[in-house]
Amino acid sequence: MARALKPSAEYLEVMWSAVNESHFSVAGLSADVEIVVDEWGIPHIYAASSHDVFLAQGFNAARDRLFQMDLWRRRGLGLLSAAFGPAFVEQDRAARLFLYRGDLRAEWLAYGSDTKDVTTAFVAGVNAFVSLCLADPRQLPPEFEALGYLPERWEPTDIPRIRSHGIYHNAEQELARALALRDFGPEAEDLRRVRDPQNPVLVPSGLDLSVLCDEVLDVYRLATGPVNLGTPQAGESPEPQHTPEGSNNWVLGGSRTASGRPLLANDPHRAVTLPSLRYISHLSAPGLDVIGGGEPVLPGVSIGHNGHVAFGLTIFPIDQEDIYVYELNPRNDLEYRYRDGWERMTVVTETIPVRDADPQTVELRYTRHGPVVFEREGTAVAIRAAWLEPGMAPYLGSMEYMRAHDAAEFNSAMNRWGAPGENQVYAMPDGTIGWRPGGLLPIRPNWDGLLPVPGDGRYEWAGFHDNDVLPRDENPDRDWLATANEFNLPHGFDETIGVGYDWYSPDRAERIRTVLAAAQDWTVDDCLRLQTDYLSTPFQKVAPLLAELRPASPELHRALDLLGAWDGVEDEGSAPAALFEIWFRNHLRPQLLVAALERRLPPDVAGRAAARLIPQEQYSGDPRIVLRMLADPERHLGSSEALTVILERSLLAAVREAEDRLGPDAASWAWGTLHFALLEHPAHRLLPKLDGARLGPIPRSGGSDTVGSTAFSPDFRQVSGASFRVVIDVGDWDGSVAVNVPGQSGVPGSRHYSDHLEGWNAGAAFPLLYSRAAVDAAASSRIVLSPA
Repeated sequence: MARALKPSAEYLEVMWSAVNESHFSVAGLSADVEIVVDEWGIPHIYAASSHDVFLAQGFNAARDRLFQMDLWRRRGLGLLSAAFGPAFVEQDRAARLFLYRGDLRAEWLAYGSDTKDVTTAFVAGVNAFVSLCLADPRQLPPEFEALGYLPERWEPTDIPRIRSHGIYHNAEQELARALALRDFGPEAEDLRRVRDPQNPVLVPSGLDLSVLCDEVLDVYRLATGPVNLGTPQAGESPEPQHTPEGSNNWVLGGSRTASGRPLLANDPHRAVTLPSLRYISHLSAPGLDVIGGGEPVLPGVSIGHNGHVAFGLTIFPIDQEDIYVYELNPRNDLEYRYRDGWERMTVVTETIPVRDADPQTVELRYTRHGPVVFEREGTAVAIRAAWLEPGMAPYLGSMEYMRAHDAAEFNSAMNRWGAPGENQVYAMPDGTIGWRPGGLLPIRPNWDGLLPVPGDGRYEWAGFHDNDVLPRDENPDRDWLATANEFNLPHGFDETIGVGYDWYSPDRAERIRTVLAAAQDWTVDDCLRLQTDYLSTPFQKVAPLLAELRPASPELHRALDLLGAWDGVEDEGSAPAALFEIWFRNHLRPQLLVAALERRLPPDVAGRAAARLIPQEQYSGDPRIVLRMLADPERHLGSSEALTVILERSLLAAVREAEDRLGPDAASWAWGTLHFALLEHPAHRLLPKLDGARLGPIPRSGGSDTVGSTAFSPDFRQVSGASFRVVIDVGDWDGSVAVNVPGQSGVPGSRHYSDHLEGWNAGAAFPLLYSRAAVDAAASSRIVLSPA
């Protein structure tokens, strides 16, 4: 189906002559639009109206990211098979199950008064560039020719209908919790994952745990997971279905900064991809002058500033999902028990076009709660998701707050925010700083959402909480605020509201707060350094235990000396960092877990329980369970002596693994030899000779628990982290900085395809220019769009 292809000289000549000579006729514009592209690839779009600026944003995003955008749309709408063949029919069916199918009028109104008009203009711009490519194939990005298909035109409703690209994780935790509880009991579940608050897990009345299995969520995973084009080659590490996704953000008031102006920093932690998930744009029109990072498929920006308010977000893990389990009618598997009778499922039949094959007809089933993802032997399972309600397309809610002029307008706009749950921090030139979480929160009147529930009518949402029930803070006495996905509900908050239980480890948040509180002369450069801070707080907590060990083995003495002299900074060149991560992840955690389970379960069951529980954290490395066992060995292991045995035995095993991986000489070990980033084009397996199909491997510092998060898979490859960073100098806007790895463009061969990669790895950033004078001084090209 595919042929390897580098961009031809003809293609690059056309591409760059278009950019540098810069004139396109675009249908739908009311006046000329000027796009000034600076030397870092940031488009600064100047238009005479809001309509024109968003149309130009769509055109320009497609100019830089058309293949990525087309793949996003195909995956979200269930159209992969039309381009890539029969292997994707099941993923297309799964995606179609989770499309928004509700009232589109209510959908558009949920975001704001003009979101429909803005999205329509944006999509018109995307379609204008698609039409340009179809009329002149020399403009077509090389992937389409190599893979043998063409991009399609969009509909404005494509954007709000697609919901499966958001950040979701609660359903996975409900199922994992249920299976651990059923098979190994509540003590094993307590060792699987931390709950905040630590409420007991109670099985809902009527729930039959025996009908559940891991395959219950296979369709859900397929719908919300990445697109894997091609078959993995021998020796390639498997791509995770879901990577850990968090973020850091903070705001500092003027009393804490060297300039007296507020600073805002944000570095979302998502999958490190090629091209980047984020795209930076500057949109300037009457009544709007906003710059920052968004997603190339969406109008506007979600992280940045508008000359009045700076804003940045992290995940606030609201529980927005529930698993419903149904008894099916033995006489009719389209009916499920509800209240005192049988209720019929809604059935939608759709035809999926398939490349080089006949179209496939698929059946989509829905209960009153949501899409049916599993059926077997008289049981059905459906997902109820708040993100399938009106106004919940991921990040489209930023259309309202990105135009706020003050704190009151910003907070009012956040009342509309739906999905995913977010911690927003904001800052203004007058010195105001604030924290405002938001997200659609279901009211569960008679259960807590920790486990699946029967779908027979006993467990129904009673509407949604108003966002005002969530806590907030503005201008605290300490004059700074920070979030890092940790449990941050304030003391005294009403826990019965049931925000959620699956929060992230507090290690990043603790480190950020310690560093922020220690200085009062913060600068933009200081914030950048904190964003790439690689101190391991888990090591700091473990180090005192290691210092007390007195092993007889010379091999262990050398390992303890190596760790004892370490400052805990996981630099890519660090030998002790390599040993620590091998030990903590691969040996200490599993040995502690097995020992703790053996005290609670029969030996044969303990081994199976450990095998089940350990993979739950393989892509996040949450250290809290380990640290709790280390802090209270009598409770978890029976004695301090048992802990000593495990520490020595596990460390010796780690030394031997390090020697196998890195050689016998510890002086030559380096964390970056093991820990690396490898950025891969989504079609790299189909197009291995495509220019820039793979970037790396790149030795990386940090780990899963450092502020500069570089969470990794079992083979130590970085799977997520801050591909986009921004620090905003509030009031001196041209003093702001950003980086977007590997670059702004997704076009192989473009000068902006990977020009941010080296700076990103070094913890550097480029100026995020805002004023027209600064933009013009840094211009590298100019594009004029004229009405057709």
